[in-house]
Amino acid sequence: MQPDAALQLATQQLNRVREEIGKVIVGQQEVVDGVLICLLAGGHVLLEGVPGLGKTTLLRTLSRVLHLKYSRIQFTPDLMPGDIVGSMIIDTEGGAKSLRFQPGPIFAHLVLADEINRATPKTQSALLEAMQENTVTSGTTTHELEAPFLVMATQNPIEMEGTYPLPEAQLDRFLMKILVRYPSREDLSNIVTRTTQKEEAQLRMILDRAEIMELRRVCRHVLVAPHVQSYAIDLVMATQPDTAESHVRQLAARGASASRMRAGAGLDARPSASGDRRRADRGGFSAATSHYFEFRRARRRADHGDHPRQDHPQRDGNASRRQGIKQCRKTGR
Repeated sequence: MQPDAALQLATQQLNRVREEIGKVIVGQQEVVDGVLICLLAGGHVLLEGVPGLGKTTLLRTLSRVLHLKYSRIQFTPDLMPGDIVGSMIIDTEGGAKSLRFQPGPIFAHLVLADEINRATPKTQSALLEAMQENTVTSGTTTHELEAPFLVMATQNPIEMEGTYPLPEAQLDRFLMKILVRYPSREDLSNIVTRTTQKEEAQLRMILDRAEIMELRRVCRHVLVAPHVQSYAIDLVMATQPDTAESHVRQLAARGASASRMRAGAGLDARPSASGDRRRADRGGFSAATSHYFEFRRARRRADHGDHPRQDHPQRDGNASRRQGIKQCRKTGR
């Protein structure tokens, strides 16, 4: 099949997927497109929004439409790494005892990491190998994760007490960060109308695993225009601590991905990732969908300066103890 014909067919299939998801998810088209871009680009997505905006429903609906295996992990402070990747168990079948690996919920195509910042950093790091290498290592054995593999993590931006912010290494594993906005009044009216109906929406399977892998292959053939590539490089260079402006140096330095541009061009039936600045933003450079600038962290530093955070009493105690030692040295006691 010719590249142009394959791209047109891929766009038609993706439009059908959008329409089918629209039977359950009202509005939130940018969120849906962002998740599809990450799925086609082979990346992972971090959704930030208050509860009740349909984040969990979106991934569950996507698994039904694409006929992919779906699993949900509720992150809590007592969640252990073995609860995610799996663990070794004693198998007594056949009369003889032996150790057998029991796969965890990470062995799925679409994995929902709900409220990922509620778990400890030790548990969060259990996702690093799976998200980067698509493998899980248990003991001396490495297990492959079946493609496509997408982790969609969610976090609540309001209730931050008792949470563990994602470390830099964990943030690097996410291709996009998408802010889930409140629905409009018209969307709320449609949501109420649908939820009060007697019959639920019947979803049809649009694509299967083999067709999704073919869509990925088509997206890899999308060309990236030189000026868009140059714009991506300029964006990366502008975030480097050694070359950036003073107000940018406080922010985390990140990168930009050409795979997002290819996937975004595939959604728009464009044979190359080129066009105006708006289309470049659609490919993954808009501030609303990028986690590369941690404005909240920079704002917190600006508000509190170098003082210890009030929600860490142990730090406050250490600071007071050091201040007392300094005072005793001055007075000679």
